[in-house]
Amino acid sequence: MAASYPDDLKYHPEHDWARIEGDEATFGITWYAQDALGEVVFFDPPEVGTQISKDQVYAEVESVKAVSDVFAPLSGEIVAVNDGLADSPEKINHDPYGEGWMVRVRLSEPSELDSLLDVGAYKDLLGSGG
Repeated sequence: MAASYPDDLKYHPEHDWARIEGDEATFGITWYAQDALGEVVFFDPPEVGTQISKDQVYAEVESVKAVSDVFAPLSGEIVAVNDGLADSPEKINHDPYGEGWMVRVRLSEPSELDSLLDVGAYKDLLGSGG
């Protein structure tokens, strides 16, 4: 599968993405992150209702190589968790921006968006060794 980074997303330097829809956002990990992890075998999500903070760990992903922290690109309250990943965590590898999404969040600090990277800046980060 070729590397892909959709133009409509915002990116966090820890290789997480956010799709903004009004006062909510969907989060996941980027193609680069899933590729570096290798085959994902388990996703440990937060509970719905959990408050998360930008730049803080909110979940764990376990791959055949290691357990990795997932960082929140923005702050807010978890309003939905992708339950499909419990049975099929490999969706994170196969479709990181679609069926491999992780959580939906009601944003508490929309101004934090300004600190995220657009696709060009994220690709520049990867090009510099990420």
